[in-house]
Amino acid sequence: MHKLNKLKIWQKAVDLAVKVYEATEKFPREETYGLTSQIRRAVVSIASNIAEGAGRNSRKEFVRFLAISNGSAYELQTQVIISNKLGLMNDEIMKPLLCLIEEIQKMNYGLQNALR
Repeated sequence: MHKLNKLKIWQKAVDLAVKVYEATEKFPREETYGLTSQIRRAVVSIASNIAEGAGRNSRKEFVRFLAISNGSAYELQTQVIISNKLGLMNDEIMKPLLCLIEEIQKMNYGLQNALR
């Protein structure tokens, strides 16, 4: 078991979730059950799967949950780009989010490799 609050990747994933929630606050109401919901589920899944994996009893299980988390990061990356192309999110909001997502993806791969 790992100390969750000491994992930098988890801290960054939580920060990303807050930023994504703020970025989607002004999405149109008709997107509430569409893209807004999808984006928010994906970003929460990133931090949640890191947390669940950290709480498991083996490195193998932790690596598996990190892989799931990374899948959610790629899903979120795609949804942020779609939001930008639809005009729901401007470049000024999108670019820092994509940078943070990419940083989390790289940290995730590094942590997976270290645990193997």
